Amino acid sequence: MSEPRSVQERYAPENRCFGCGPANPKGLRIRSFEDGDGLRAEWTPEPHHEAWEGALNGGIVGALLDCHSNWTAALHLMRQAGSETLPATVTSEFHVKLLRVTPTGGPLTLRARVVESKGSRATVEAQIEAGGQATATCRGVFVAVTEGHPAYHRW
Repeated sequence: MSEPRSVQERYAPENRCFGCGPANPKGLRIRSFEDGDGLRAEWTPEPHHEAWEGALNGGIVGALLDCHSNWTAALHLMRQAGSETLPATVTSEFHVKLLRVTPTGGPLTLRARVVESKGSRATVEAQIEAGGQATATCRGVFVAVTEGHPAYHRW
């Protein structure tokens, strides 16, 4: 039995984004899956992702939350438009709260869902969990861009 494909693998297999690109061998390669009204991902840090022994670097925390949230917004906006084509979305604003050290000793769970949407914009709330406890949260606004924007059809 084969492993299910993530939304990144289904919609953007050639994407080279550092956080979520399946085609970036040196990236984080987040694999997000639909889960209820949002997305869920499991990701396991490696020692080179650490700020210090046992603690995930804050920039990596931000990259995980940003990419996972952006995918959540993109899928929502695609479905809202009744389209089968994923819109190119970018981060408009993004606020991360580091609640406690995110440990690197095992898998982390990322969860995200759209909490507000209007037109081509979606507001997403997300979090990282370790051992069932939230270690970081974020709230961001993601916007579908049109032709002429550098990110248009980057998938």
